[in-house]
Amino acid sequence: MAEKRPHPDDGFQNGDNKRSRSNNASPAPASNSATVARPDIQKQIAEAKARAEAVKARLAARHGGTGAPPASSPSPAPAAQSAEEARNARLAEMRARVAAATARAAAPSQQRTASPVVPFQAVEPEDGLSRARGGLGIGLHPALMGDVSQGVGVNGRAAIQPRFATTIANRRTDTVRSAKDQSQQLDLSGPNLAELRENPYFDASLGGQTVTGRNRLAKQLVFHPRGKFIQQALALRRQTELEEMKKRIAEQARKVGLDEDNEKAFIVPAPPDIEWWDEGLVNGKDYVDLDRPGKMKIDTEDSIITELIQHPVQLEPPQEKNMPAPKPMYLTAKEQAKLRRQRRNADHKEQQAKIRLGLEPPPPPKVKKSNLMRVLGEQAVKDPTAVEARVNREIAERARAHEEANEERKLSKEERHEKLAEKQKMDVAKGVKICVFKVDNLSYGKHRYQIDINAKQQAVTGITILHPRMNLIVVEGGEHAINFYKKLMLHRIKWTENAGPQGVREGNREAEQAWLRSEDEQGNLKDLSANKCILVWEGEERARALRKWGSRVCETDTEAKEALTRSKMENMWTLAKSME
Repeated sequence: MAEKRPHPDDGFQNGDNKRSRSNNASPAPASNSATVARPDIQKQIAEAKARAEAVKARLAARHGGTGAPPASSPSPAPAAQSAEEARNARLAEMRARVAAATARAAAPSQQRTASPVVPFQAVEPEDGLSRARGGLGIGLHPALMGDVSQGVGVNGRAAIQPRFATTIANRRTDTVRSAKDQSQQLDLSGPNLAELRENPYFDASLGGQTVTGRNRLAKQLVFHPRGKFIQQALALRRQTELEEMKKRIAEQARKVGLDEDNEKAFIVPAPPDIEWWDEGLVNGKDYVDLDRPGKMKIDTEDSIITELIQHPVQLEPPQEKNMPAPKPMYLTAKEQAKLRRQRRNADHKEQQAKIRLGLEPPPPPKVKKSNLMRVLGEQAVKDPTAVEARVNREIAERARAHEEANEERKLSKEERHEKLAEKQKMDVAKGVKICVFKVDNLSYGKHRYQIDINAKQQAVTGITILHPRMNLIVVEGGEHAINFYKKLMLHRIKWTENAGPQGVREGNREAEQAWLRSEDEQGNLKDLSANKCILVWEGEERARALRKWGSRVCETDTEAKEALTRSKMENMWTLAKSME
């Protein structure tokens, strides 16, 4: 497509063929007027070349080499060539500042070598004649070019600017635009290491090696010495053998079970030189020379006796918590019958009132053989056999309904157990009592069974100590359960009875100690005529010392005391032995 003829004003050529029309409807003055001086274009071109050469020289001095300057293509117009050189100079200066900032950041690094920076070769715009206006080859409007490319066209030529009648206005416009371009240049240089360290918010622990300037210390290898783990294994084996030896020695000492003398158990410690309640009243550590003045702390300043009265905190007496509920007043048989009669009459009157009001249907007559003729007179005379059969059926129906009502009110097996357990809990809540019994011989299995099964049924806690010489039974529970168990142990069980074990008859003799069998070594029954049960101690305690009921076989006194030590009742064994 053939392009249009270029406008003569694009190349700044002097022509007087046609004058442009002004806005004031008067002919514009000629562009080559002698009264107005034209700007010196050659001088501006020389200054731009000088600035570009200066920038290139600074770059070559910094990087130690001279870069080939970019070749400038001939421009069809001197104004376009000067604008192109100015743009190249600005780009070169910006690249120089970026390279300087990069060099300063990489200066502290000692592990890298600086490589020479190759100067950037600017891509030159296409050379050619100015394209004609209009058509598909029209250039981008100068208002859309941006701040950096102001004054330069799309193809590298000078952009078309609005021209004024005087060159002074054009000169002013170029001066303002160049100053604006210089002020809007970006500062791409980053902070150096000194500026970073002077920053109050700088943290060296968060920076890398380039920022901190420290090299990474390599961690040395640490090897275990030879035989280290073998020595540890030998030490563990020796420790295990030592613990096993201690256990064997303790087991042997426990099996020996040497009886301690009863006298040692009752040794009373010597009284102290001064009792603790007298330490604040006696000036000294003993009661010697109490009559001497200054020995007593009564009238002194540091005496605990003052004119003030100390009122202790009032505590509720503990016996009030265990007080039983007040019982209702006792009534005689006549009084009870009178109350029952009055209650039934009141219920009957209420039922009659409901029947009269129609709230309830009238009940059928209660026919019996005694009132048969009075209730069913005419029917009884007509057919006495049928009336008698009817009365018998009604009597049987009433009896069946009565039995069914009783069965419905009767508690089930689970409900009876729950009711009994609730009563036992209420009994224990009133207070925990304890009894200690001593039995000479418990070789008869029936006696051991009676002691065990009754304790479980009464929900008491305690322990039975079985010993070759004597047996100790400790029982804890409520008042009702303890009274029942006391009667069982002291009166109901016949301690002089003895019989052969059931396992002997069936051939299933259990493996047990000889002193727990009802027969001796010859197979004869042991004589239990002197066997008896005595009450060693009885009293109350704050809470249960034993959690459950059980028994334990102890062949020595030491084992028996160890079994009672857990519940702090080892003194009961000593007390029972002293009652022999």
